[in-house]
Amino acid sequence: MTWRGSTTVPDRIFASLPYLLPLVDGLAFGRFLFTQFPVLQLLLIPLAPLMQIYSLPFASLIIFFALYLGVVRNENISHFIRFNAMQAILLDIVLMLCGLVLPIFSKGLQVAFIAETLYNMVFLGAFAAFVYAVVQSLLGRYAEIPPLSDAVYMQVR
Repeated sequence: MTWRGSTTVPDRIFASLPYLLPLVDGLAFGRFLFTQFPVLQLLLIPLAPLMQIYSLPFASLIIFFALYLGVVRNENISHFIRFNAMQAILLDIVLMLCGLVLPIFSKGLQVAFIAETLYNMVFLGAFAAFVYAVVQSLLGRYAEIPPLSDAVYMQVR
């Protein structure tokens, strides 16, 4: 739903780009899934240039702050783009927290199957959120992910 006005095609494209940040961070959780199903690694081929840039030291931190300070807090940019950028940032923060918590749980687990299942779950959830948000953005609709969207609405005026 576009409740703040209509969106143009460039706005739709620019609104979907920030979701690459949580996608690239979420790929680390898919390592067990990629070893079980090597065909899925074909999904990574278009992301190769982005992953090379992302592998530079502090690149993720620079991209994170550039999105937040340059896009979300810039009121000259349309609300639709700022909303999607902030939602991508919050998805990325959730993935970072999962990256901190899951290794703690997987060390305590005696069964590797449970740890692999948790990692696969996080990856599939991040990938599903990425696909949903990008499709909604390209259609010109706000991607409503209930717990995150409420927080985004509080941040983006």
